[in-house]
Amino acid sequence: MKYILLLLISWSCLAQKNEFPTAKVDSIVKRIQLPVFPAYQVNVVKLGAKGDSITNNKAAFDKAMALCKKNKGGTIVVPKGIYKINGPIHFVSNVNLRIEKGAKIKFSDNPQDYLPMVLTSWEGTMLYNYSPLIYAYECTNIAITGEGTIDGEGGKTWKSFKAEEGPGKNLSRDMNHNNVPLKDRKLGEGYFLRPQMIQFFNCKNILVENVRIENSPFWCLHLLKSQSITIRGISYKSLNYNNDGIDPEYAKDVLIENVTFDNGDDNVAIKAGRDHEGRANTATPSENIVIRNCNFKGLHGVVIGSEMSAGVQNVFVENCRTIGYLKRGIYLKTNADRGGFIKNVFVQNIQLDQVEDCIYMTANYHGEGKGYQSDISNIHFSNITCNKASESGIVIQGFPDKKIRNISLKNIEIKEAKNALSNENAENVLITDVFIGKRATVPSAVSKH
Repeated sequence: MKYILLLLISWSCLAQKNEFPTAKVDSIVKRIQLPVFPAYQVNVVKLGAKGDSITNNKAAFDKAMALCKKNKGGTIVVPKGIYKINGPIHFVSNVNLRIEKGAKIKFSDNPQDYLPMVLTSWEGTMLYNYSPLIYAYECTNIAITGEGTIDGEGGKTWKSFKAEEGPGKNLSRDMNHNNVPLKDRKLGEGYFLRPQMIQFFNCKNILVENVRIENSPFWCLHLLKSQSITIRGISYKSLNYNNDGIDPEYAKDVLIENVTFDNGDDNVAIKAGRDHEGRANTATPSENIVIRNCNFKGLHGVVIGSEMSAGVQNVFVENCRTIGYLKRGIYLKTNADRGGFIKNVFVQNIQLDQVEDCIYMTANYHGEGKGYQSDISNIHFSNITCNKASESGIVIQGFPDKKIRNISLKNIEIKEAKNALSNENAENVLITDVFIGKRATVPSAVSKH
């Protein structure tokens, strides 16, 4: 009798751990602080900006930022019109860039306009490169708000960089692996590494709300080494190469909600540095990230990896659905070059239409690497529906000597799939009420001859 009781207790504990931890989500959201701004306001038109889509308004926007700095912060108002800016916007603390309805900021696509180089990160490696189009470094209390549009003009010159980026990309990875000092990692001109559209780097108390993001050169919204971040109500149409929607990297306490994605790559890609450099930063994993009430459209919905070498933990995804094509719904990807960990991921109430793969977890992404296998554990999926997976319903791929562990799949229905379930090198996988393909009913009676 004691044994039965003990077994019941252990199973009930496991079941409780698998429940979506709403209290934990609430505590993260409560801890995130929205930015606050002084009353000072400046309208760019009053500083000489012209919303005629031709005039270069760089000087007017720079002057507005300088006036805000002088007044210890404030709001920069961008009224209706199309404002060409030949070069980046560099934030200072305590500033809200408010792009009003009918207003569009249209950046130039001349790479020279984004020099001198700034300290940034490119696919998980810290280096000096072209400035992101909107760049905030070591700022507190900053926001981009309003119902206007930011256009990165990424479809021409920047798009052409993709075919040329190989040598620069490989050099950046060599610098990472060989611990080249940061001051010597100068890429920029001649290396063809495209800049991010918006990057918050070492910032705190950030809000991006209701704006529309279009035509980014590279990643759209990069949350780098920043914390206390709210992204809500924004929308996208950005279909160039590598146009991830939101990339939290070494980011902490992040709320992403009510976002309408339409991206040429991942909608949300949670990252935490690449390889040696990432593993040296295990004190700052990406953690406490809440993604809810979003509409997915693009390559993949929510991705963790593949650059996640400092670790990713405490990710909560709920109440999201697709509004168009998605290759994969939820995608955890790492390989034996990365190391680090992915743990404590909870996903619930997801509605997918047609995908290639519904849920995909792999420790062997692209079959690359050796020596640094990642630790993937405590991953929980519940209440997920999918109309059709043209390839696989659920894929779990660990290594024989480094298994993915403690996975729960509960209340999942995938109505049609070419391959139902592929589960290799995983342990303690709990499957409850999972239906892939047509649901079985009562067994038929023995036929009469």
